[in-house]
Amino acid sequence: MAKTPEERAKELLQSLTLDEKIRQVTAEMIFDIDEEYKKKRNPLCGSYRNPGHFMHHGRENPATPEEVARQINSDVKISIEAQPHGIPPIENGEALHGAQWGMCTNFPQPIGLASSFDPELTERVADAIGRECAAVGVRQVFSPVVNLARDCRWGRTVETYGEDVKLSCDMGAAMCRGLERNGVIATPKHFADNYGAGGRDSNCSETDERTMRETILPPFKACFDAGAQSVMAAYNSWNGIPCSANKRLLTEILRDEWGFTGFVVSDYCGVEGIREAHRLAGSDEQAAAMALKAGLDVILPFDRYEAVRKAVDEGYITEAELDRNVLRILTAKYRLGLFDNPYKNPEEAGETVRCEKHKALALEAAREAIILLKNEGLLPLKKDRVKKIGVFGQSAKLIPIGSNYSGPYGAPWQGDDAPTPLEALKEHFGDSAEIVYYESSEIESAAPGCDINLYFTSILEGEGSDRSDLRLPRVSVFRNSGDEGGFAVDSKEQSIEDDQEDSILRLCKASANTAVILMNGAPVDMTAWIDKAPAVIEAWYPGEQGARALAEILTGETNPSAKLPVTIPKCAGQLPLFYSYKPSGRGYAYCDNDGKPLYPFGFGLSYTEFEISNADAALTDDGVKVSFSVTNKGESDGAQTVQLYIGSHCCSAVRPLKELKGYTRVELKAGETKAAAISLKAEDFGYYDGEMKFGLHDGCHTLMLGTSSEDIKETFEIKVRDGRFEKA
Repeated sequence: MAKTPEERAKELLQSLTLDEKIRQVTAEMIFDIDEEYKKKRNPLCGSYRNPGHFMHHGRENPATPEEVARQINSDVKISIEAQPHGIPPIENGEALHGAQWGMCTNFPQPIGLASSFDPELTERVADAIGRECAAVGVRQVFSPVVNLARDCRWGRTVETYGEDVKLSCDMGAAMCRGLERNGVIATPKHFADNYGAGGRDSNCSETDERTMRETILPPFKACFDAGAQSVMAAYNSWNGIPCSANKRLLTEILRDEWGFTGFVVSDYCGVEGIREAHRLAGSDEQAAAMALKAGLDVILPFDRYEAVRKAVDEGYITEAELDRNVLRILTAKYRLGLFDNPYKNPEEAGETVRCEKHKALALEAAREAIILLKNEGLLPLKKDRVKKIGVFGQSAKLIPIGSNYSGPYGAPWQGDDAPTPLEALKEHFGDSAEIVYYESSEIESAAPGCDINLYFTSILEGEGSDRSDLRLPRVSVFRNSGDEGGFAVDSKEQSIEDDQEDSILRLCKASANTAVILMNGAPVDMTAWIDKAPAVIEAWYPGEQGARALAEILTGETNPSAKLPVTIPKCAGQLPLFYSYKPSGRGYAYCDNDGKPLYPFGFGLSYTEFEISNADAALTDDGVKVSFSVTNKGESDGAQTVQLYIGSHCCSAVRPLKELKGYTRVELKAGETKAAAISLKAEDFGYYDGEMKFGLHDGCHTLMLGTSSEDIKETFEIKVRDGRFEKA
């Protein structure tokens, strides 16, 4: 009988020297892939940031998938031949909304994928990303981000699947399944609570364990249940200990309680942060020992051999303790098949990356990611009636991918058939309409002569760019993101060339036929102009084919169906603001604000109207099944996402007023009616009681069926008594 990966790993571990073991927990990242690269690269490390991420820097034309595959094959070969036991390395990288080693298919940012409320679509996107990673030999990616975005001042909101536990669990799990199916290790991040008060990235977490258990940890657990073989520790501290050295998180919860058998990697320079940022260790060797002993296995991104070696020599960590880390890494490499099939076929890489099937999927995903927030009869446009369209805002001339984790290091993402919104509109309308781009200084003279005017917003956000002001930025706002927060973000200077709120107000005054297109990754404060604009579309960053999808939605060829995965506040003063809050002993409003959002979680309009009828809740052997009918009462085909929430009371611990527990997307032809159902299992009614024990405890539950967290159509009362369900 063939040996298991674990058995093979244990056998190999016994033959390794201490130096070989230490090398397996170290990594390397080299920025310059030039003629000196082989001399600079240490072939003994266990993990590498794949060179494909850096190969495009300074080149007139980006490296092809074939070139990247050959370079990574060379990387792997050098390591195997240099090591006494021929241990192959893991080549890693990013893949938040597309494989980030080169000019790969660029899908909607995660916040847009979440807006689809379609995990099956997300899994297909992840499968395509996994194929494009595996095609060149990238075998581990630092994705997905399953931190909850409950304070949209956090710059990394764009990377998340929104504020909701259920949606983040489903989307994160779907992403992991799609990646792992292709032999690519998914690495959900950042474990665990990655931003602090005020939406400040990587600040100290003061979250108590109940809140961690109820909200922060479930999406990670869902990812591991879906097959994720790795996890990235967060920069921040929790319960007084940096996450990179937090035994409670990395060993007691992750491994002892959840049974996780994969390996843990640090965020970039996170181990050094134990000494530098958190000031918990007095030296690098102490920091390394603290992390490795707590359950972290791979120190990213630079070679820290000397620190680990010194940690062993000075007794901060024993070789036997180090063996646990190394065994987990070797087991993962055997599971991946790296020892048996370490190389990739460059020709196959060229056939896979940005193939027509993947680009078609990028368009499909974009169609489901774009939300219609407001429409006072302006949309959809009638192509036979619109003769002139005025286009404003600098984002109209950019491919709508966003700068966050889009494209390789030091080079903009390029796609020869990925249009900007301006180009897509011209392509879509052809000779039937004149599409003209105007500067904001031309609003008063140009806008009145156009049948419709479109304003495309711009905002500065992403890793290292938390915000205190949610309004659209004005003239002279800029930042140079450099290599912040992990050496993966866009290194170009970004600038806003317009006072956007003023321009939107002027445009709405100059023309009643004005639509605002939001190009962003997190909610913006719209209060200054929302009452003036007759139509608003939340496009997020819909990816390389997103401009085409947007043109289709503007003209009604695609009926918008996406829903908000986050709550949109009226202003920053309401934050943090999310729908699934617990009862207040006093109230939710301010003296000058009613506390209600501008748009609630789960909200999204369509060009048609839907009706929910015949709703009923029936007890099943293991839960409750809510059945209903959905009718498309309009004249356009469309899709409605029906959502099921639970509000609980008379429990043994305080519960949120409302929690999403199920949803289903129903596609309907005009005039069509379909029967649908959402089934809930016992665990959906479970909660942590006063003694922090999870289970199906007694309680009363109101099931709320609707089309957003605020638009509830039907309710049902269910009781749980002694582990049994009863209809109230």
